[in-house]
Parts: sequence; structure tokens; C-alpha cells
Amino acid sequence: MSHLVVMPVLIPLVAGALLLLAGRWGRGVERAIGLAATAALLPVAVLLLVRVAAGELMVYYDGNWPAPYGIVLVADRLSALMLTLTACLALGSLLYAVTGDDRLGPRFHVLFQMQLLGINGAFLTGDLFNLFVFFEILLIASYALQLHGGGAARVRAALHLVVLNLAGSAVFLIGIGAVYAATGTLNLADLAVKVAATGAEQAGLLRAGGLLLLLVFALKAALVPLGFWLPPAYAAASAPAAALFAIMTKVGVYAILRMQVLIFGPEAGPAASLLTPWLLPVGLLTIIGATLGVLASRELPRLLAHLVVLSAGTLILALGLDSEAATSSALYYTLNSTLVAGGLFLLADLIGRERGAVQGMLDKAQRVARPLLLGTLFFVGAVGIAGLPPLAGFAAKLYVLQSALSHPAAAWVFSVVLVSGLLVIVALSRAGSALFWRTGDAPALGVRTTGLQAVAAALLLSGAVALMAGAGTATAFTRATAAQLADPAAYVDAVMANLGVVSTRRTREGS
Repeated sequence: MSHLVVMPVLIPLVAGALLLLAGRWGRGVERAIGLAATAALLPVAVLLLVRVAAGELMVYYDGNWPAPYGIVLVADRLSALMLTLTACLALGSLLYAVTGDDRLGPRFHVLFQMQLLGINGAFLTGDLFNLFVFFEILLIASYALQLHGGGAARVRAALHLVVLNLAGSAVFLIGIGAVYAATGTLNLADLAVKVAATGAEQAGLLRAGGLLLLLVFALKAALVPLGFWLPPAYAAASAPAAALFAIMTKVGVYAILRMQVLIFGPEAGPAASLLTPWLLPVGLLTIIGATLGVLASRELPRLLAHLVVLSAGTLILALGLDSEAATSSALYYTLNSTLVAGGLFLLADLIGRERGAVQGMLDKAQRVARPLLLGTLFFVGAVGIAGLPPLAGFAAKLYVLQSALSHPAAAWVFSVVLVSGLLVIVALSRAGSALFWRTGDAPALGVRTTGLQAVAAALLLSGAVALMAGAGTATAFTRATAAQLADPAAYVDAVMANLGVVSTRRTREGS
């Protein structure tokens, strides 16, 4: 049993505890601890990625309890990929924050590490109840990060966020209770076995629990009709918080994918393919709604927030196609959309700082101090998020469309995705023109942001370039990940491999 699996959880947990004490030691110490811990997550995640690349599933049994009892963490290709993506996004966000945004409110670095603890734990956990626990950790941290910096808009958005997610948490517990009542377990591997063997008398309860969980994860992923909370929340948040939040909707999508392939797959007896019929129509409607939001946006941060919702809708659409090729395309799309969205949130703040009181409003003329630098970064981000060649967004969207060719709803998928893409290009072109072209004779204010801030934004935006340059390697990994997800038996065998612990204990007790 390798302790490497638990490190993405332990590192932010220990760092958060140290940061609670570091408040009396000064801002410099807090920044050093936060940066060191966040930077350490990247090599750990990459090492996990390398270890699981050959198909190995790494399982960590907390307290060495035999499965399905106790806390179990599982690292496979999917979880390692998401951990690496989170580490990259977090490092760029924190580099931006240490230039001054972390001073806008108290305990920023503690909250940042707790957010990472919740996100990493959600990606690694092998148990539904512990998924709920990690969701609550990341949500509690996100509530405070949403308020970071104060202001009426942030307070209002945080209030909506808290109320909706508290309701979601209550439904989450009810769904977990229904699944447990029907199967007697919450361990994901054990559920994969017991759901398939569920009798007709428990089928209704099991299906109700599964659909309640889908409802909760749809709320977390900001899908139609539950995604109205996200645009005002992300648009109002401070730039580093909004950039890190770009991964939060993907946590909801990740949970849906895990349930779809592991618990409610085609071999799940009376609950077979329970979630799949809902995903494609919800994805299409989410894309349509988000596209209208993008067109209606009059501020750059709100436009970007709607693009985050659109990316979640595209991912759910791909999962609704229910094939290995579609899952692989969804994973590649996740990498590009998350990094570019995070970089654009940081860039939007840079633009707003240099435009003064006008901020990111798209109907007000005001020059930026460095139009060449910021305009270039905006162009790269717009090309990456809109899905234009030659960056990875184009390849990602192309893979999604290719995976839909043989699906009965291919006409709907192509129509919605392509029309949405065209309208997003129009909206981003209009935004770029307002920010860098139609600025009138207004002189620049002379406010220049720091070089580190621009570097942090550029690092995340360069993800679209790196993913295109390494598209062969990235897509080979996502295809292998999709194939691994399509074989839940391997996951079950790996997690349940320590059942011998029971017999060993019984032998000792008998002797």
C-alpha cells in the first residue's frame, strides 16, 4: 500500500493547519507555506500520473480496514489526471494571489488549502459518504473565498451560493441514505457489485437514490435548470478565487461520470444506465442557455462565468453519448477548458485594473496601459476557449463531434455545438473589440499590473498551446483512461483486494 495516494490530501491538510498558526508570523510566512504546499502538489500528482499510466490502480486503506469498511482512497488514470489539472490551476491562481489579492481579506491561504483538500479528496475517495464529506470541505472553503475582499456583490452571491448548496447537501444525504438502504454499502467498488445484484423490491429505492445524487451533482456542475447561481458568483469573486473555482464544476461532472460507469453502468441490473438518458438533453439545454448568457453579458467576468457553464454542458453532452470515444473527448476537453477559463479570469482582472473604474464593462470606452500584452493574451484565451484552430480547444471540440457521428442524436449535437461555437466567437470578438479597439480617444490611466500577475495568467493560458503540442500523448492517455473506466471490474478487484485482512484477523482471534 503506497502512501503516495494520500499525499494530495495530507499536503493541503498539514499546510492549512500550519497556516492557522502562521497568522502571527506575518504575511511573508503565510505566502511561503502556501506556495510551497501548492507547488509540492504538482510533482506528487505527476508522479501518481506516471504510476497509474500503465494501468495500475493504487489503493490506500486508511487504518488498513478491509474493504468495504473504513476510508479508502483510489488513484486510477482519471483521478490522477484530475489531480494534475487541479495542481496546475492552483499554482497559477496562487502565484497571482500573492501579488496582493491575498491581502483583501483574512485567512486567504488557509481557505485556499482547504479548498484544495476538498477538491483532491473528492477526486480520490472511493466511498459515497466520504465524497459528501470532501464536497462539504470544498464548499465551506468556497463560501469564504467567495466573500474574500468584501463588497455587496460578493455578499449577495455568497448568500445564494450558501443557501443553494445547503439545500443540495441535504438532498445529497437523502440520496446517500436511499442508496445505503437499498444496498447496505456506500463503498463505490462494493456498490458496483451489489447494485447489479439488487432485487426488484429494492430497485425503486435504488433508482430514487441515484436520481437524487444526479440532481445534486448537476447543481454542483451548474447544469440547467440549476446553474443560475454560477454566473453572478464567479463574476463577483476575486480573480484567484474565480480561477480556482473553474475546477469546481468539473468536480460535479467527475462525480456523475464515476456513478455512470461504476455504479449505474449497463450491468447494473434494474438500475442499468439510470443516468445516461438524462445527460444528453441536459447537456444540450445547458449549452443553449449558457450561449445566450454569453451573448447577453455586458461585463467580461460574467461572460467568462457563462463560458464555464457552457463547458460543463459540453462535458455532460459528451458523457450522454455513452461511448469510450466520447468519454476520451470529454477528458481532453476538460483539460483545455479548465486551464483556459482559469487564465481568462486572471486576465479579466488584469484588464479591469488597468481600466480603472470602468473595470471589465464591455460598453464603456477606456484604454488599457499595455494593449499589446493584454490583447495578445486575450486573443490566445479567446481562441482556446472558443475552439478555434490551431489551439487545443479546436481539437477538443472536434473530438466531441467525431464521437457523436454514430449517435442517433448526432444532428442535434452538431447543430447545437456548432451554432453555439459561432455565437461564442461573435461574443468574444465583440468583447475584444470593446476592450482593445473601440476605446475612443480616452487616454490610458497609467496603472500597470505586476509582471508576476501577467506570468500567472499566461501560464494557465499556455495550457491550450501545450495540450495542442502534446495532443498525441494527451489523447492517448485519455483514450486509455476511457478504456479503464469502461472496465469497472478492474476497479472492483483492486479495491476489494484486501479482503484477506478479515481472514487474518479471524485467524488471530481463533488462535
